[in-house]
Amino acid sequence: MTEELSVWQLVANASLTVQAVMALLFIFSAISWFMIVQRGFYFRACNRAMQNFEHQFWSGMDLSQLFRQGSADIESGASFVGMESIFRAGFKEFSRLRQQPGVDADAVMQGAQRSMRVATSREEEQMDTHLPFLATVGSISPYVGLFGTVWGIMTSFQSLATMNQATLATVAPGISEALVATAMGLFAAIPAVMAYNRYSSRVEILLNKYDSFSDEFYGILHRQAHTAPMPPTQPSQSKG
Repeated sequence: MTEELSVWQLVANASLTVQAVMALLFIFSAISWFMIVQRGFYFRACNRAMQNFEHQFWSGMDLSQLFRQGSADIESGASFVGMESIFRAGFKEFSRLRQQPGVDADAVMQGAQRSMRVATSREEEQMDTHLPFLATVGSISPYVGLFGTVWGIMTSFQSLATMNQATLATVAPGISEALVATAMGLFAAIPAVMAYNRYSSRVEILLNKYDSFSDEFYGILHRQAHTAPMPPTQPSQSKG
């Protein structure tokens, strides 16, 4: 408890410039932790949605039925992320182009592939949300804290010029106040850097899985597009 009070005392006794630096670093840290928690929940939801959709997709369910099921979920207020968004974008364009007369199979596949690529880019943008801010906080916070420390030490030495006798007791408080800024800079930077590296790795892993799914789904659509529809079966006539 005494250490906590001493730290708060150092903050309260610091100069206005150093206090402004500490306040800025505290804001950086608070926003970073909010984004870290938010991204954690988001990536957990992405992994859960991907596992559920993969189970449905590879269960042998008809693609049209899977698409209609998703459309019904949309009407009930559901939203899709990850693989299901890519699937819906590709299958919707595939079905639309295939129903148009005069469109060959290659054009159908090009349209479906383009739609899946756009959907993947949108998913990448969603996953990269807040990561640039975390990278910025991780890179500049130590320098902002160092600026506060340098300013505080400079102010302490300027105050020594007016003293007849300088002792460690007169210098130590000012230097301690200044060093708090560096500590706060590191406190803001370290979690931000760790979260940025972790989430960047997750983005790369998910994008690789999305690309693999797009290739596999493209192969399935390619087989359907180049398969001639079966002629309707004629009802058999009974011999009288």
